[in-house]
Formats: sequence, C-alpha cells, structure tokens
Amino acid sequence: MPARVANPATRPQPHRTAEAELTVVGADGRPLVDTEVTVEQTRHRFAFGNIGFDLIPLANGETTARPDSPFGGASPDQGEHLAALWLDLFNTATLPFYWAGFEPERGRPDTERLLRTAQWFQDRGCTVKGHPLAWHTLAPDWLRGLPTPEVAEVLRARIRREVSDFAGVVDTWDAINEVVIMHVFANEEHENAITRLCREQGRVPTVRLAVEEARAANPSATLLLNDFDLSADYERLIEDVLAAGVRIDALGLQTHMHQGYWGEENTLAMLDRFARFGLPLHLTETTLLSGDLMPPEIVDLNDYQVPSWPSTPEGEERQADEVVRHYRTLVSHPAVEAITYWGITDDGAWLGAPAGLVRADGTSKPAYEALRQLVKEEWWLPATTARTDGQGRVQVRGFLGDYRVTAAAGAGAVGLDRPGEVTAEVALEQP
Repeated sequence: MPARVANPATRPQPHRTAEAELTVVGADGRPLVDTEVTVEQTRHRFAFGNIGFDLIPLANGETTARPDSPFGGASPDQGEHLAALWLDLFNTATLPFYWAGFEPERGRPDTERLLRTAQWFQDRGCTVKGHPLAWHTLAPDWLRGLPTPEVAEVLRARIRREVSDFAGVVDTWDAINEVVIMHVFANEEHENAITRLCREQGRVPTVRLAVEEARAANPSATLLLNDFDLSADYERLIEDVLAAGVRIDALGLQTHMHQGYWGEENTLAMLDRFARFGLPLHLTETTLLSGDLMPPEIVDLNDYQVPSWPSTPEGEERQADEVVRHYRTLVSHPAVEAITYWGITDDGAWLGAPAGLVRADGTSKPAYEALRQLVKEEWWLPATTARTDGQGRVQVRGFLGDYRVTAAAGAGAVGLDRPGEVTAEVALEQP
C-alpha cells in the first residue's frame, strides 16, 4: 500500500478534492522505489481572487498617485506591502477596464499601463480577468454625441481592441455588466450612450454584441454575464440570452453585503437558483464590512454618502466570522468556480466603505488572517514527506490544484485537475 500524504481538512469537500496515486519516476524513466519524497501544494485550481487596482502603480513603477485616476486605490507607497499580502492569499486578479477611465480621450486607451499590470500578475502565477467590456456606468462622455448606430460600431471596435490586445494575458472578461437595468439607467446629469443603445436595440442584442465580438477576438476567452441584481429579473434575462443562442461561459454574481451578511441559507438558495442554468458561477464582487452597516432603506449603494466610515474592533470581529462563513458556503456549492473579494485595503476603497481585509494604515484585519488560514492552511497541503512503495507510488489527498514533488533525484510538477480517484506519473528533473 503506497504511503498516504493527506490534508485532513479535504474530506468534507469531495467535489473540490482528489485522491491521487502518483508514480514518481526519475530522469531514466524508472520508478523511484522506496524513496523519500516531499509533496506540497503550489496553487489552488479554484479561483480565489481580489481586485488588482491598488497594485497598478507598483506594476508600472509609479511612485505618485495619478490625480485623474477613476479607480481610486491605495497610496503607491503601500504598494510593496500590499503586494506581499495580496500574493500570499490570492491567485486571480481583476483589473479595471471601465471605458471612461481606460479611454477618457477617444483613440488614446491606457493599454500599455494595464498590459504591464496584467503581465506583472501573470509573471507571479496569477490568472487575470478584465472588468468590464461593456457597461452603461462609466461610459465615456465623448460617446454621447455619436448617433446610436455609430455607438454600436465604436463599442464593437473597443471590445475587439481590448480582447485582442490582451489575449494570452487577460483571457477572462466580464463581457457585459449589469444588463438588468442597463436600458433604464439614468443619472441626474445626462443619459449615457450605452443605455441609449441598449434601450433602442434591446437587452439581448446588446449582450450578443458584447459576447460575440469578444468571442471573435479571442475564441478561447472565458466570457461572463455579470450583475448585482440577483432577483428573478436576472434569471429571466439569462433565460432570454440563452434562448437566443448567445453562448455565455459563466454567470457573474455580485454580493456586496454593505447592509449585512446574507447568511448561509439565503446564499445557498441564491446559488441554487442560478446553478439551474448549468453554467459555472463566479462570485465576481464580494464585500463584507468591518464597520457600521449601511442602513437597510438605501436602494442604490452609491447613494450612501458619509464623511467618515471607520473600521471598528467589533466590526472587524464580525467581518472575520462572516468572511469565513461566506467562503465556506460558496466553496461547498459545486457550481461555484471563483470568488473575487472586492478590495484588499480600506485605503481608497469603493464608496469609502470599510470592506477591505487590510486597514488603511496597512495592518491586516482579523478577516485577512481568517481567510488566509482557511485558503492557505485548512484548504492547503503544506510540504509533507513520505516514502514511495515498491512500485514508486505515493498517495496524495488534497484540494484540486498544482503540486510539486521533490526528492534527491530532482523535482517535478503534477496537477490534480478533477475530483475523485486519479492516477498520474510525476517525472522528476534535475534542477
């Protein structure tokens, strides 16, 4: 019987774990019999993500904040510290492609800066996602003066350009964002051109435009329909989109819980409602507060404006508890493939809310430590030593992901890519 290397915390998650029998072979192709080997996990297959907005200056060697930045974000002098915390916990970065900020002047997109940032994350073993390609909010003002048919063509060209320019570095996109209200959205100053386009041509054709242009530019891309409205209205939109033959790769579900944690039962019920479409679920935008909760009567989270919104000791303990409960609930559901927490730090956080996992002064909140303990300790196989049997075999039980096997004869890598019982050969190479 081969020696077993196992993380005891993996058993309650059979859809997330593999029981692997690895045959370790040396450079000569023969099994390493009765040999001491070390097995360790190097990456989760599950996408544990966060936004990468705060690390754009670091990736570009910038030491001062851009006064015209539409993304907010932490002070550049915190970049190295935040990067260390970020990379120690997350493996998937969402970068901002809000059109108004990405191309404030027509024909002058911020491609090089975002491409350097995406490459910076990729070089550190992270998957990168772009958010979003089409959205009514933060559509550029210069688009408003164009007639609707031209708006459609300019949007098509924008999507083709971004998806093509970033192919191979950014291959996952929120193709279109918040379509449930896109056709009726208005602000106090003026109507944006994307809302006009959506109202005139319809929601499903607008989704088709975004998805099919992105697909044509990068056929291997993963394309999401993403929304904050998780009511039956979103379900009906998904039904209409799929019935029209538009191929969506995953459904994006936003869970900004500024007004309080939803609880396990409500969250699972929501996941079941969207899992019925048979598509992977990505929790694209998740927040839980470590300070006072937003009043329940607020309908649009953007309407809540306060001069100060601090993190509090009581709120931080609550946030830590709720983050762990929420992640356990999401990971327990077989349809969920990705969770993106919306912000590493309170410094420059969205809406000024204390939703980050790190305080504005750079110190970690209990929620960061609790989430790290869950993702990188409880759901992680550390370096563990075992001895192969008479056929060079060792058994490994762990969460799906990438693993490294080392011995005196060298090192090799293996991926545990599907749940259940698997067999694989690991060929060691001398360093």
